[in-house]
Amino acid sequence: MESAEFNLVTSQLKVIGDQKTMSRPAIVQVVEKAGHKVEAEDKAKSAVLHIEGMDCEDETSLIEKKMKSLKGMESFQVDLMSETLRVRYDPALLSVQEIIKSVAETGMKARLEREKVKGKGWWKDPRILSLCTCGVFTAAAFALERAGISLPSTILYAVAVAVGGYYPARMGLAALRTLTLNIRTLMVAGAIGAIVLGLWEEAAVLVFIYSLGDVLEAYAVDRARGALRALMELVPKEAVVRRNGEEIALPVEEVQIGEAVIIKPGERIPLDGIVASGSSAVDEAPITGEPIPVVKERGADVFAGTVNQRGILEVKVTKVFNDTTLARIIHSVEEAQAKKSSFQRFGEAFGRIYTPAMFVLAIGVMGIPVLFFGGIWSEWFYRGLVVLVVSCSCGIALSIPVAVVAAIGNAARNGILFKGGVHLERAATIQAIAFDKTGTLTIGRPRVTDVIALGNRPFRDILALAASLESRSEHPLGEAIVRKAREEEIPFTPAETFEALVGRGAKGSVNGQELFTGGMRLFLEKKIPIESIQPMISSLEEKGKTAILIGSDKGIFGIIAISDQLRREAREAIQRLKGIGIRQVIMLTGDNEGTARAVAEESGADTYFARLLPEDKVERINRLREENGRIAMVGDGINDAPAMAVSDLGIAMGAAGTDIALETADIALMSDDLSKLPLVFNLSRRTVRNIRQNIIISLAVIAFLVPAALAGWIGMVPGLLINEAGGLAVIINGLRLLRS
Repeated sequence: MESAEFNLVTSQLKVIGDQKTMSRPAIVQVVEKAGHKVEAEDKAKSAVLHIEGMDCEDETSLIEKKMKSLKGMESFQVDLMSETLRVRYDPALLSVQEIIKSVAETGMKARLEREKVKGKGWWKDPRILSLCTCGVFTAAAFALERAGISLPSTILYAVAVAVGGYYPARMGLAALRTLTLNIRTLMVAGAIGAIVLGLWEEAAVLVFIYSLGDVLEAYAVDRARGALRALMELVPKEAVVRRNGEEIALPVEEVQIGEAVIIKPGERIPLDGIVASGSSAVDEAPITGEPIPVVKERGADVFAGTVNQRGILEVKVTKVFNDTTLARIIHSVEEAQAKKSSFQRFGEAFGRIYTPAMFVLAIGVMGIPVLFFGGIWSEWFYRGLVVLVVSCSCGIALSIPVAVVAAIGNAARNGILFKGGVHLERAATIQAIAFDKTGTLTIGRPRVTDVIALGNRPFRDILALAASLESRSEHPLGEAIVRKAREEEIPFTPAETFEALVGRGAKGSVNGQELFTGGMRLFLEKKIPIESIQPMISSLEEKGKTAILIGSDKGIFGIIAISDQLRREAREAIQRLKGIGIRQVIMLTGDNEGTARAVAEESGADTYFARLLPEDKVERINRLREENGRIAMVGDGINDAPAMAVSDLGIAMGAAGTDIALETADIALMSDDLSKLPLVFNLSRRTVRNIRQNIIISLAVIAFLVPAALAGWIGMVPGLLINEAGGLAVIINGLRLLRS
């Protein structure tokens, strides 16, 4: 930049700076107009805005077009059901205030989500006040007209149209400014057309009925949003924290990891943590959907949003506010709308084509018969207005997202987390289900039942060596061995070195000696003879036990038998799944043949596959899909993640205590309760049926009204009444999914 150019830019900045406080975007604009480029030093920022008055897909489309037109907007996401706008923008070119102003130009109002607004009564809602005023003036004008007083009645009708049509007109004009046609544009055009024809009464009734339908639809959508709002209200705003020996109340956002939080009886737990002291029963229904309180003692995990019932608990915080299990659930439910089902994509595509098509059709009805066939202008103009009026409904656009959100909210209330409408739809098509064994069909807390020492070694030495090695492992079978050693008060020293051998066992060094623990596969690979103990292993496996061998290159020292207990609800859950049409239930496990057979028979699984490594499970899922069609995989979300990923639907068990399960699964069962599985598939099938019903009803109403309007068989007001009734019917039908 040369000296003269610099002086020009600074003089321009001084002029603007004298008029108002300069913002960075304004400075950038001046410099760029002078022909120079400004390198933005600030990184992109994100914000979440709450949108008031967003109750229809047309309104989301309007906001999307506005956001696309803003310079500096990097990305955005509009969510109708949570009334949010998530934006990522360049602060050098755009500010939050400018984004809020752009939203206001659409006729809606935006505010930062952190700015809490107190609830207001319906009598303070401007749209309802506008509707009531429109209704009163219309009724008064109608009465005067019937009394033979025409002039004042016309004035009253005009006031009714002006007041009742104010908010729809604002949004209709905002749509036109972005070259968008929506249902409000159609309504405004219909009202203006009626006024042109001198039909003041019909114009006022049109505005009133449309506004009434708008308010009722907004109420119905708000009911669906209530499921998410109820989750958000579970989070306490404050927490009592012990700092410097004092107990002080702080906003939950300010509490740090490691701090001690005090929870009294009857209070909600504000943050995830571990019980440091105290004992109490905690109602975890908001997270897991389980109605029976769980006893929590020192060392137990607790979750934000759950209710402490009896004693005082001191909890050490393990997660900050935005990372709690409840916060992640809420975020997942909000983001579920981004993963749209084929029905949702159909509804959006239909809306983009339908509204402009109806507008073109109406114009054609108004003009073609008059211009080419000598039709009467007023008659065909009115008929075109009727086409406009009967086509302006949110019914088909709202019926699908309302049903999806109602179902997702219902599921969340029952401890089931759907990660999107696409997974809700896909669950209805599942033909077969594969279960992991340990931690899924069984409770996942195996116990040692037998310790068989070989040679002259005492069983305490066998258990001590195995515990030393397995103390470095995180496998459930290894934990069972360590737990048994501690119960027997057998001392052991953790292994000096350790290596997990995935799907086979482990190896490590104990007291300078290299040891191996695992199943027969590991010792066969090491070419360590096992023929002499084969009968003992087979006998244990026939009883449904897992045989863990411990030894070295020189031979096997002993056998430790471990068994796991089948979940009490497993057999009934599998029977119910078969009863609702699941063709085949399969168990996949890395365990031995005998144990796998015993658990499969006890649980009621149709078939099983044993001795599978993680990669074997992936291959088996692909084969099962070819044989049975769409298949779901149910596992713990960690060891079974590869198989869950390749299945058509991944379902994670016990996700309340497992962060990775919330990330990897398509559907997460927040509690370790298999009885929730039939509800997953029942709710999915109900939702698909509900959506199909809604689409059929909406299309049937359109298929009746549009031809009737073209033929002149129906007037403006009756057509609008039928149209709004059809729209409300499908929305109310969708809300039925809020019930379990």
